[in-house]
Amino acid sequence: MIFTTPVEAQCAMCRAVLENEEGRETAKGINNGIVYLMIIPYVLIGVVGYIIYRNKRKSATAKKL
Repeated sequence: MIFTTPVEAQCAMCRAVLENEEGRETAKGINNGIVYLMIIPYVLIGVVGYIIYRNKRKSATAKKL
């Protein structure tokens, strides 16, 4: 998470369709869509982890009082 590198990923079907295309804008859009779909599970796991952390912290504070 500290260092980031540009990522380009395509499934075999997307690559076959886009290889013979002259314009590269569609390929860039497909790559961005794939990266977007890969990020969603990590964001959801982070949100759930934060909710669990916040609830445990609240219960620990309530026990002290």
